[in-house]
Amino acid sequence: MAVSYEEALAMVAGPGSPLEVAEREFGGVTYRAFKTTPNSLRDIFETARGKEGTFIVYEQERWSFSDHVARVDAIAAALVNRYGIERGDRVAISMRNLPEWVQTFAAILSVGAVSVSFNAWWTEEEHDFALEDSGAKVIFVDAERVERAAKPARRLGTKVIAVRSADAVLPDDVDELEKVITIGDAMPEVVIDGEDYATILYTSGTTGRPKGAVSTHRAVLQGLLSFAANAGIQSIRRGADVIGGSNPPCFILIVPLFHVTGCVPVMMTCYTMGLKLVMMYKWEPEAALRLIEAEKVTNFVGVPTQSWDLLEHPNFADFDTSTLVSIGGGGAPAPTKLVGRIESTFKTGRPNIGYGMTETNAYGPGNYGDDYVSHPTSTGRAHMPVMDAVIRDDDGHDVAVGTRGEIWMKGPNLISGYWNRPDATAETIVDGWLRSGDIGRIDEEGFLYIEDRAKDMVLRGGENVYCAEVESAIYEHPAVFEAAVFGMPHERLGEEVAAVVVPKDGASLSAEELQAHVAKHLAAFKVPSRISITSQRLPRSPQGKVLKRDLRETAFPN
Repeated sequence: MAVSYEEALAMVAGPGSPLEVAEREFGGVTYRAFKTTPNSLRDIFETARGKEGTFIVYEQERWSFSDHVARVDAIAAALVNRYGIERGDRVAISMRNLPEWVQTFAAILSVGAVSVSFNAWWTEEEHDFALEDSGAKVIFVDAERVERAAKPARRLGTKVIAVRSADAVLPDDVDELEKVITIGDAMPEVVIDGEDYATILYTSGTTGRPKGAVSTHRAVLQGLLSFAANAGIQSIRRGADVIGGSNPPCFILIVPLFHVTGCVPVMMTCYTMGLKLVMMYKWEPEAALRLIEAEKVTNFVGVPTQSWDLLEHPNFADFDTSTLVSIGGGGAPAPTKLVGRIESTFKTGRPNIGYGMTETNAYGPGNYGDDYVSHPTSTGRAHMPVMDAVIRDDDGHDVAVGTRGEIWMKGPNLISGYWNRPDATAETIVDGWLRSGDIGRIDEEGFLYIEDRAKDMVLRGGENVYCAEVESAIYEHPAVFEAAVFGMPHERLGEEVAAVVVPKDGASLSAEELQAHVAKHLAAFKVPSRISITSQRLPRSPQGKVLKRDLRETAFPN
């Protein structure tokens, strides 16, 4: 007999269950929250101690749990004893997906410091801003990013520690990780409270600068347990384990760890459950297919473009993908056609999608299996174990079923606010509710549909690009008089960054010149791929606002 969502939810989160939900108060706001949780994320990292088997697979490397824990202990000891890191200090990480990213992250949080995740694509200028904004005392970088971090770190007095740098020529004031840690050093004893800050993840800003989203240990833990509860609900309804199926559970990491999706639902889930984590040096569809077959991967979490890449690869049929039980992720809407192709192509894998944000620790309404197939344009149910999504009008009042409005979300997994930005915090978090900036509706069955975006933002392959930030960089060019940035539909990426630019009278300007200029200031994914240079003034409303919808149609008609 089929089990309804409500029945499965009651079984997973009801009284007496390991994931029992009860009302709890945090910061003066009452939430539904998991009743029993670890005290801090340090307790999660401690669960790896004494575990047997492989934890991380990276290229030709296989890291056992014991080897990994020994490195975490050594890094933690160095942070405290050599660099004087104390509870509440910020420590940054700027590197591609490497085993050292996971090790440094675990060490930072285990000694009560705050992990600050830097986007690995950032330029020196962006590193400079975030180092100063966060006040990080130490930054871990890989060899590729030493040059980008060293100069601003030197100016600010931040210590730089390089990983995998044996073949690199390092500045004298940059330390090499292998030379400052001692395997065998003990994890320092530190008392951590659940309301202590744990992470700062930078998101692009609507006013031209990134904002640091701050989470407590409690918020990350509540998000982690929410993903566990979702898996339990889906397993009950499916009649089979959705994490692993008949094979040992194993995740492949195909999104950056500096993104909340890679960090929390993928990497931290593997930590929490003692699962194998297969890390890729960079995204490459055939390499992913090869790893899925060789490592018997069960869970594939990425952006829709990566699922497309797998299915469209000419050698897809040559690889065994039968171990996959879950294929999907989030970061962008998935085309209805993709949902159907996943459902019909993989032997046991079912499609899924989630609507999470940095501000929700990646958790939010999720759509899975049969529900997703029957509601392929929905992102999932608005009522979740410890979280709710509602639709409100411009005055903050709930609207009727089926009516469009802004999506608001509430749960104990929300961020505390934005680092050094009380104005942005007050604008985004209201009485414990998060204003998402997205426009949607909820149908009579309780399914949420995202239909538009209130924020001036481009969603490019899972990366948020705020138009104001790109416009600000464009205006730095001396030949620019006016500029407008917006998203254009893109078959693979979802959207691409486009710009319409008006040069100053008498000035000459090419698209290539402007792209090179922006690339000096911003990460590559923020550089407009489509640019229209025009002598016509930008169309504006009576209030002076650029009419970007009109520009989309006139500047790029095809």
